[in-house]
Amino acid sequence: MILKITTLIENTQGEHKALLYEHGLSFFIEKDNYKVLFDTGQSSAFLSNANQLNIDIGHLDCVVLSHGHYDHSGGFRALTEKTSHFKLFTGQGFFDEKYGVSNDTCEFLGNNFDETYLSFKGIDHQFVNERLKEILPGIYIISGFSRIHDDETINPRFKIFKDGTFHQDLFEDEITIAIDTPKGLAVLLGCSHPGMKNILDTAVELLKKPIYAVLGGTHMIEAQGNSLDVSLDYLKKESIKIISVCHCTGHEALDRLAVDNKRYQSNRTGSSLFIS
Repeated sequence: MILKITTLIENTQGEHKALLYEHGLSFFIEKDNYKVLFDTGQSSAFLSNANQLNIDIGHLDCVVLSHGHYDHSGGFRALTEKTSHFKLFTGQGFFDEKYGVSNDTCEFLGNNFDETYLSFKGIDHQFVNERLKEILPGIYIISGFSRIHDDETINPRFKIFKDGTFHQDLFEDEITIAIDTPKGLAVLLGCSHPGMKNILDTAVELLKKPIYAVLGGTHMIEAQGNSLDVSLDYLKKESIKIISVCHCTGHEALDRLAVDNKRYQSNRTGSSLFIS
């Protein structure tokens, strides 16, 4: 069966000018007649795009939300007005109160719903407690990433407000999707706050297979020093044949990939990837 991954929404406009775009991310995955939604962007715009693309988003098997930031979960409420008959997976800590903090300025960056809302809607919700969880045949959620790359640091401005004080957000709630294909793993990244290389290495470690395709947000936009060089070199690994990164990857990284890596493919709102 063909694996099809469609970018329902992303920061940039594609060739289909009727599609909406925003700072956010949402992927629609079709494999073996299963349908999975990975993230929901920041608004209902991804639903409008699904209609424009003739994608029936009303019949989902699973919804996976990569982490508790608004640009990945903000459209979830709109989704539940259309359907609630799916299994929802999030990482532990997904509902923590997340902020961006700069000096004395605090800006809420978290979700617009909570566990009470899920109960009200009757949504089957599971926190992912294991490092590797197969949610459908050949479709896995990965969490608890091995943080072995010292250059992949988290911006200290990201905070969690808990027990009356701010704590550094280590993004222990972040999860990713890895899909087994005959050519290797297709890995979908939300924002890669724990580090793109850490996430991809963990996928290989747990599934014992090479990575064939990488899609989504890498957060190379905040790479410090030579970290960007190291990360771009990492994506030159021989096994990785498709590099379709976007969202929080950053203009500099994307521009350099377009010039230096022939396996890079632009991933914009409305883009689709087929793997057979």
